[in-house]
Amino acid sequence: MRKRLFAILQYVIFLGGGLFLVWWQLKSMTTTEKEEFYASVKNANYWIVFPIAIMSILSHISRSMRWKLLMAPLGYRPKLRNVFSVTMIGYLANSAIPRLGEILKCTFLAKYENLKVDKLVGTIIVERSFDFICYLIFIGITVLIQIDTISEFVKTKLNLISSSTSMPIWLKFTILFSSLIFIWMGLKWLLKKYPENKIFAKINHFIHGIWEGFRSIKKLENRKVFLLHTVFIWAMYLGQIYLGFWGMEGTADLSMKAAFSVLTLATLSMIVTPGGIGSFPIFVMQTLLIYGIAAPLGKAFGWIMWGVSTILVIVIGLSCLVLIPYLNKLKNESDTAHN
Repeated sequence: MRKRLFAILQYVIFLGGGLFLVWWQLKSMTTTEKEEFYASVKNANYWIVFPIAIMSILSHISRSMRWKLLMAPLGYRPKLRNVFSVTMIGYLANSAIPRLGEILKCTFLAKYENLKVDKLVGTIIVERSFDFICYLIFIGITVLIQIDTISEFVKTKLNLISSSTSMPIWLKFTILFSSLIFIWMGLKWLLKKYPENKIFAKINHFIHGIWEGFRSIKKLENRKVFLLHTVFIWAMYLGQIYLGFWGMEGTADLSMKAAFSVLTLATLSMIVTPGGIGSFPIFVMQTLLIYGIAAPLGKAFGWIMWGVSTILVIVIGLSCLVLIPYLNKLKNESDTAHN
């Protein structure tokens, strides 16, 4: 009962936070900014939505195929249409309640393919752990390919901070770096000292799960295909952002480097609120400010990209939810007739 109340409270907080961000974004705009925002949305080239939607669907199909590879060592060979369907149902659920999608994915697939839920959950943990590592690598690539732009941005921010105090920038950076090392060493000591503590046990389990997830990829028979799917998925994500730039006059000249930055922050927004509601446009807007894009235009771009992605998930997710029992019923009747 306590866990259920906590889950409901967590959902209300996250969804409420997202809705508040939507209201706050619109309310905080000046009259001029609102005019620029609505003009940007109105004048956008919506023909670009079709190739973006295709790239999005391809990434979902590739993710479904990659998940199938993780099931292969378990002896599971589910049909791709079922894996894709439950993947989209999972996205639909996650857009409302965080982490519910992972549970539904495993439950639905286990039901229609006669598989064991607990083993499917294990594959989800491996997949999420590997995705987290890929995200960290992507952040590193984003920084490396545009070190000058990011360095200048960070330097500007640090100068603003240093102007309010007499402490030199290099000393602040040293203190920050030393603090991070101290926190990491302290966390390692606490995990060893109090292994039975519930909070520390969960942290240790999370870190161990990420490491085991990374190691398990080496044991896959088709790990090259698995890695190719991973690269393709991220390429489709990146391509959607870059193609989206062409849809608005003010962002058409932005480079692939800017797309890297937008995708990095946009991915983080999905963690902040369910489906990135409210937070996605803010994160995109703040990122595009680095590249000289005005806030109203950056916010409009964020809303359009979030809207396309969300509408796609809702339409396909609901369609899969309705069709999956019907398609499997037809398949079972066909198998029975042949027998």
